[in-house]
Parts: sequence; C-alpha cells; structure tokens
Amino acid sequence: MGVVGLQSQTAKPAGIQGLVELVSGDMEKVNELILSKAGSNVELIPEIARHLIDSGGKRLRPMLTLAFAQMFGYEGEGHVILAASVEFMHTATLLHDDVVDESDMRRGKLAARKLWGNQASVLVGDYLLGQAFKMMVDVRSLEALRILSEASAIIAEGEVLQLGAAQDTTTTYDMYLRVIEAKTAALFAAACEVSPEIADKGDEMRAAARKFGLELGYAFQLVDDALDYGGATVDLGKDVGDDFHEGKITLPVIYAMERGSDEDKAFWKRCLEDGDIKDGDLDHAIKLLNDTGALADTVQRARDYGASAIDALSVFPDGPAKQALKEAVDFCIARVS
Repeated sequence: MGVVGLQSQTAKPAGIQGLVELVSGDMEKVNELILSKAGSNVELIPEIARHLIDSGGKRLRPMLTLAFAQMFGYEGEGHVILAASVEFMHTATLLHDDVVDESDMRRGKLAARKLWGNQASVLVGDYLLGQAFKMMVDVRSLEALRILSEASAIIAEGEVLQLGAAQDTTTTYDMYLRVIEAKTAALFAAACEVSPEIADKGDEMRAAARKFGLELGYAFQLVDDALDYGGATVDLGKDVGDDFHEGKITLPVIYAMERGSDEDKAFWKRCLEDGDIKDGDLDHAIKLLNDTGALADTVQRARDYGASAIDALSVFPDGPAKQALKEAVDFCIARVS
C-alpha cells in the first residue's frame, strides 16, 4: 500500500456510529460530568481545559468503558464516573505530551501550550489528573482505582521511555512496542477493564476486556504512526510529519532502517539523530518508507493487532455491544484504508 492510499480518506468511516449510538445516553452524562469537573475558581483552568475538551476528540476511550458496562448489564452510575475519569486522564496526557514534544497543533487547533504557555499547560494537566482520581474514589471500587492509577503511572513511564528512544536510530521493535504499550495501549486496556470489575464479572471477563483494549491500543497507535507519514492534517489533528521533525523513532522508520541501504541509514541518522532536516527531506523520507514497504507493513501489523482485539471478544455474549466494539476496531484500522 502506498502513500496515496493513506491520504485519500478524509471522511470518517461509518463503523464507529454503532458505538456512538450504543452509548449516546451515557455519553451525555459523561460530557455533563466532564464539563462540571473541569470547572474551577481559577479562571485559567477551565479556559485551557475547555479548549481541549471542546476540540472535537472522538472520546473513544470513555465510550469503550461505557460499551463494556452495557455488555455486562451494569446498573448504577459508576461506569459514567469512570468513563469521565478516563477522558480526563487522556486529556491530561495530551496537555503534557504537547509540552514534551513541543507540538504546535492538537486536533486541528493551536495546542494549549502555544496559547497559554508550557507552564500553564502542564499545571492544568495536573489539575485534570487530580480531578480524575477524585472521581475514581467516588465509585468506591478499590480495584477500579488500582487499575486506572496503575495505568497513569505506566503512561508517565512511557513518556520517559520515549524520551530515551527519541533520536536514537538503534531503537528496536521491542523497545518501540514498550513505548506504545505504555503511552497508548495501557489506557485503552484500563478503560475496558474497569467495567467488568465494577460489574463483578470475574477474572476471565476482566482479562478478556483488558486484552481487547491492549490490542486495540497497539493497532490505534500503529495507524497513527503510519498516518504521520502518509495521512492528511485533517485526519491527524496535527501537522503531517510531526514525528519526523521531532525525531521520533516509530515502526515505519524502524522497518525502513532495517531494509535501507547505507546511504538511506545515513539519511535517517542525519535527520532524526542529528536533527539536520533540510527542505525536501520529509518528502524523501516518505518515498523511502513507501519504497521499502515500511508503511504498508506497519499498517498490516496494525491489522494483525486489530484481529487479535476482535478475537479477545469471543468470550463475550453476542449482541449490540459486542458488534459495536468490533466495528470500533474496523474504524481504527480504516483510517488508513
């Protein structure tokens, strides 16, 4: 598959609509809770929080929490509170990520750090994390609190791991996988696992839900990594080539490095390790990724993880929730169809 295939799809696949419709009632409650908990007497906090919260994110992670709760017939409000907590955790990591990565764009808008500065962005991210944990306590499930707090610690570890791997062209696939498991897949996994926990469905269901989220998280991040070199800004919500300019060693680059000539390796080292990027280098990088099959194989690896996610659903009963979760996997992969 070439770069043209990645660029051609600007409309969102219909597959996610099943999930959106399934949880629409609960998502209204989640959105109300998010807006109320993002408030503060300190004026800058809600201003920055609303900038990102209102910027059109898919809210995929909280929808997964709600869908699993519905699958298990959970009754109560705990799933709504935990879904809002998950979204706050995700929003906080985005604020922190943009500072660490020095990103200018987020979801098609100027990043908060560009409007209010790095210090305010980090501190508001910390505030949202604090609010997330306060909400978790309200559910009165020590195990749900453990699942999400562990994910929060793993995400922070992932940021540090990525710092260590950045601009290091000797990064291996296993090292890269550790980074995306921590930075992305861990929160997907936790978002799915908390619902069978509060619904008291036992270890087998919890493990299967976690497996689904983990595999979906891998697939989601791999697709993002492919899109960074072959997508469109409207799909990414950030500038195409950001990973390249930030010196991030992602799977497409790892594949291209393994398969390229000595001249190609020198090119990647100059651009990603030395930060010596010239006009036309991004176009050349994309050509190398296509010529070596690196983009196509990254997408295929994402499809493999997506298939594993769907396999993990086999232990659950058939019904609207299970079907919507399958379609959510298809949606994540179809972003590069």
